[in-house]
Amino acid sequence: MTRILLVDDHPLVRDGLRARLEAMAQFEVVGEAGSAAEALEAARQSQPDLVLMDINMRGTNGIEATAQFRRQFPQIAVLILSMHDKLEYVTQAIQSGARGYVLKDAPGKDIVIAIETVMAGGIYYSANLAQQLARPLAQDNQLTSREAEVLRHLANGESNKHIARELDLSVRTVETHRLNIKRKLGIEGQAELIKFAVQHAQFDK
Repeated sequence: MTRILLVDDHPLVRDGLRARLEAMAQFEVVGEAGSAAEALEAARQSQPDLVLMDINMRGTNGIEATAQFRRQFPQIAVLILSMHDKLEYVTQAIQSGARGYVLKDAPGKDIVIAIETVMAGGIYYSANLAQQLARPLAQDNQLTSREAEVLRHLANGESNKHIARELDLSVRTVETHRLNIKRKLGIEGQAELIKFAVQHAQFDK
């Protein structure tokens, strides 16, 4: 059972999220808040495992609130749920301590997958964000076009088998591309790959 705190300054949004999450046995919504101050107090009282955090809120925004959670409650995971799809927001959120970033217009199942991924120790991004993160990373590290394709799928947390099916390749070929990507980037593991992508993303000014 994952204990969740909902943080959004729109009560209707919170109502919709609560209804969706509590329809599943593995989730329990233990509190709600409409501001950073309310969220911190609610966290002290309810002791959630995860905070589902909006960015646009009155007073302290969600990115600043995430940093406060990281300092005061490092054991609580923060997952951003926002309408903003600019990479600048994404990198600021991750640097503040967020474990993932899901867009509000993403399919409903994405929130479930994101929560499960984060609680399993991973990092999650909505699909189009992961692709945007991977694109400059591929260019900066001289990956082949096929490696860049594989990287975009890896950045979205897809398995070798799924990538092979999507790109019409054998699983062994995908594994080879994955090893080459890791070698060129000099990193290991999916979480490290995503973190590297965020840190090195280039933004349109």
